[in-house]
Amino acid sequence: MNHESVQNYYGEVLQSSSDLQTNACCTPDAMPDHLKQVLSKVHDEVLTRYYGCGLIAPLDLKGMSILDLGCGAGRDVYALSAMVGETGRVVGVDMTPEQLEVARAHQDYHASAFGYAASNVEFHHGYIERLDDLNLEPGSFDIIVSNCVINLATDKEAVLRGAHRLLKDGGEMYFSDVYADRRVPKDMAEDEVLYGECLSGALYLNDFLSIARKAGFGDPRRVTHRPLTIENPVLEARVAPLKFQSATYRLFKLPKLEPACEDYGQAVIYKGTIPNAPHLFELDDHHAMETGKVFPVCGNTWMMLKETRFAQHFEFIGDFSTHYGVFEDCGGENAFETPGQVASGGCC
Repeated sequence: MNHESVQNYYGEVLQSSSDLQTNACCTPDAMPDHLKQVLSKVHDEVLTRYYGCGLIAPLDLKGMSILDLGCGAGRDVYALSAMVGETGRVVGVDMTPEQLEVARAHQDYHASAFGYAASNVEFHHGYIERLDDLNLEPGSFDIIVSNCVINLATDKEAVLRGAHRLLKDGGEMYFSDVYADRRVPKDMAEDEVLYGECLSGALYLNDFLSIARKAGFGDPRRVTHRPLTIENPVLEARVAPLKFQSATYRLFKLPKLEPACEDYGQAVIYKGTIPNAPHLFELDDHHAMETGKVFPVCGNTWMMLKETRFAQHFEFIGDFSTHYGVFEDCGGENAFETPGQVASGGCC
């Protein structure tokens, strides 16, 4: 599939989210109250041109520099601009002129609604596969987000390589996208409607994990996931027997992350100081840390907290001086397991 087909689908065919033929590019996930309050101030035309599949607003954003890949009409850019505050900035990149026209048309409106959006928001026309072509400084972003767009990219690995280059050390890519349970057949991948509906461009999940690691993001962490029910009998028949899911991942730019969850006898204590998370902080879908409770972690999780913007919110116990092998219940292969013993499949 080429850029022109995707641009036509999102610039000409789709005029609002009601024109979508499936539920792949929508967000039924429960939305936290603080995000609802922010979105209530976003202009109605921007909201109607939203085609995302997840929530890409991680916690602790004040003062952050954020890049939105495939920002469309700017819904997430404007929401994030309110959360980073006047000292932060949000940059949106999209290849569809019609979408960017809507985003830019309402910049003054959001400057009034939020009080500072005109100075902390900017939009660029460009391709997320060719981020090097844009005048963006390497290592200048704390967080890179994307909402159901990478599946539309013609070169997914190039997107991740470019994102890695633009992130600061300790920065993260936090994004939602659609994944398939197997590799998409060639004839399906060339179907313009299925591609535009965020289905036939979806990566096989294991291929995504491989290219993420190849791009420099060790130990990808899944935050949320849900199955996609297409709810269109005609298109369901065209994609069968493939199954799809929407998932949010966070990828950290931390060069010392290891391939497996290694045990160094470490633990953390969450202080409860992250805004909108006074009692519990969820790093991913298997690390939910209660305030004040000692929480054992593997070396990778330790680095994801200690060497990122989250460090100020935790107490850290231990170091890397003694190695105890693979973290218990990590699910990795262990040649020292008793024959017949099966790992539980959990992870640190």
